[in-house]
Amino acid sequence: MDHFPIFLSTKDAHIIVSGGQDAAVAKLRLLMKSSARISVFAADPAPEIERWHREGKLSLHARALAEGDTAQAALFYGANEDAVEDARTAALAHKDGVLVNIVDNLQDSQFITPAIVDRDPVTIAIGTEGAAPVLARAIKADLEERLPQSLGTLARIGKTFRAAAEALPFGRARRDFWRGYYFDAGPKAIAEGHAQVQPALEKLLDNHLNKTARSGHIAFVGGGPGDPELLTLKARRALDEADVVIYDRLISPEILELARREATMIDVGKEGFGEHTPQEYINALLVKHAKAGAQVVRLKSGDATVFGRLDEEIDAVDAHGIGWHIVPGITSASAAVAAIGQSLTKRGRNASVRFLTGHDMKGFADHDWSALARAGEVAAIYMGKKSARFVQGRLLMHGADRQTPITIIENASRADQRVIETTLDALPATLHAAALTGPALTFLGLAPRAAVALAPTFQIEEFA
Repeated sequence: MDHFPIFLSTKDAHIIVSGGQDAAVAKLRLLMKSSARISVFAADPAPEIERWHREGKLSLHARALAEGDTAQAALFYGANEDAVEDARTAALAHKDGVLVNIVDNLQDSQFITPAIVDRDPVTIAIGTEGAAPVLARAIKADLEERLPQSLGTLARIGKTFRAAAEALPFGRARRDFWRGYYFDAGPKAIAEGHAQVQPALEKLLDNHLNKTARSGHIAFVGGGPGDPELLTLKARRALDEADVVIYDRLISPEILELARREATMIDVGKEGFGEHTPQEYINALLVKHAKAGAQVVRLKSGDATVFGRLDEEIDAVDAHGIGWHIVPGITSASAAVAAIGQSLTKRGRNASVRFLTGHDMKGFADHDWSALARAGEVAAIYMGKKSARFVQGRLLMHGADRQTPITIIENASRADQRVIETTLDALPATLHAAALTGPALTFLGLAPRAAVALAPTFQIEEFA
């Protein structure tokens, strides 16, 4: 992020624009939405600027900017549409310590003006750091359609009610009240007329003041394989509601970013065959925060019900009478098989698929290896990097073909996804050569579909 977004107070601020034609007019249309005092310096101003001056919306100086004109200003815009004049006037502003923006000159600007969706006092700023102005405008147009004009009215009325709402306890109680106002009671009241909003707000506050405190609750949420676009809508809502998020090591940073900024984030990452957080400690964390009244999200990678030790955590919270629900997610096997253009089952090949975990070596010994060794069988092995030689030995011992296809997908669904094609015979050597560092899922009996393998965006690594 080369440009940090902030909202600058324009109350009593002085903003100066040098230039009087199209570029200046475009900036002024936006700047006049603010409460700033605006001065324009232009020897040949456009008719619009002259009209705005007559209407008292800005002060027009029908001359070029001179030394001292920018003293005490907050912002300066160089909109002369002439590189030499922009450089001259920007130098004067720099000398006075004013922040400078030169229209259509990102390199010499100290700040940029975003695309804005205006529902005063609700303002949404959209920036692309100058990389894609057309994209910013498209996002603006989309938001303009989605956000009703009445949103500003609701916000203005809500602003006058903030002091009264402080009678509610800070945190969850207050957030629930404002959520009820902006997304339920407020819109319903404004549909009946602006005069109905204030009484609706007062009634809602009375209801919340007399409301029993919300009990703590735990949502066991499947965070999917890593791509935030594969997160379910229900999971997104749970993250938005959460006071506390207790998450695993494999949850991607992009998904963690979707949690509320105020939420307490607790990393309880476990690493197979390495350092990990004891399960008992995780159980105790869940109970502690839920009993304190928090809305807790226990965020697990993939699907919470697949190799996630979910039952142990549910048993722990059940023992304390804490409410919970499960939000399923896309398991890594689904994302990985999609990445290679295959399906987990196929008529005439396999009517079932097995999910195995290489983390539990004791469990591995109990599998029906003779059935897995048959031609056409498919298995998805989670966390199988360390157990590859064991898997190979068991399958070969039970008669598996050494040329049985094996595909390893590292970081399935993520930007750094890697697909490695090999055979059962070469499996341990392939994994050693590949030097995997991310989470990997191993498919027994599946190779990437040929059409997918030939796609320009698809990369397969093969190791001899």
